[in-house]
Amino acid sequence: MKNFYLFCLKHSTLMFFILMLIISGLLTDRFYSLENITNVLRQSVPLGIVSLGLLFVILTGGIDLSVGSIMALVSVVIALVIPDYGILGSMLIALFVGTIIGAAAGGLVSYFKVAPFVATLAMMTIARGLALIVSKGQPVFIDNDAFTDFGTGYLLALPLPFYVLLICFFGVFFVFKKTVFGRLVISIGSNEVATQFSGIQVERYKFWVYVICGLACALAGILATTRTGVGSPVFGIGFELDAIAAVVVGGASLSGGKGTVTNTLIGVLILSIISNLMNLLNIPGYHQQVVKGGIII
Repeated sequence: MKNFYLFCLKHSTLMFFILMLIISGLLTDRFYSLENITNVLRQSVPLGIVSLGLLFVILTGGIDLSVGSIMALVSVVIALVIPDYGILGSMLIALFVGTIIGAAAGGLVSYFKVAPFVATLAMMTIARGLALIVSKGQPVFIDNDAFTDFGTGYLLALPLPFYVLLICFFGVFFVFKKTVFGRLVISIGSNEVATQFSGIQVERYKFWVYVICGLACALAGILATTRTGVGSPVFGIGFELDAIAAVVVGGASLSGGKGTVTNTLIGVLILSIISNLMNLLNIPGYHQQVVKGGIII
């Protein structure tokens, strides 16, 4: 009994995920329908990719509040440039835009010693403002069937965007398990002073985690836009809170140095299931925020 308790304590995120699956099936018989499961997986993709990028930042003891605004800016940019540059060209431009915003935040944090909260709050405001400026405050509709077909398409009964999330998951998992970069990111969050005294250029690594997060947000913004077919300057408002919540629910510490890729993905699925379940139970949107906050606590 004691061993089982210790196992549950060690794998609390996984245990809570299994509990959520059981409860969801008991509360509504629609939860385990194929249509609903694929819907949950599709909706979890943007949050999952952003959370994986944000995990890099949080592991260093930082935070990034600009993720939702980057997604909005990217969605608007790709909607505006896709008629002239095609799918591939517009995607490259959108990824570049997200990466630049991340690099700006990383530069402020690493080399100008601005607090992560302040730096990313500033970039959140700037990115959202740019999204409103270039779109003139209006949604931009995308008239490209090949682009939107990817967001709504399937392969082997799974949504196509979900395969992108799986690729990102295994890529990030490899980085933290098999590369020096991943181990140093965790080391910086565990003890930044000791890592610096070891001869590691901490500023360089802290800069790159924000670049990675910006790139992840850009990719998530692109995939979200393939599903909606609209570049919206108001997209992703409050998304940063969901991403932080997913990483924290996955067991990561906001003080840095603690967190895993697998648990982060499980945290994403837990939040996606919670939202989906409350929709199936016809719980009003405002009430959902209260319930979600309670579960995070």
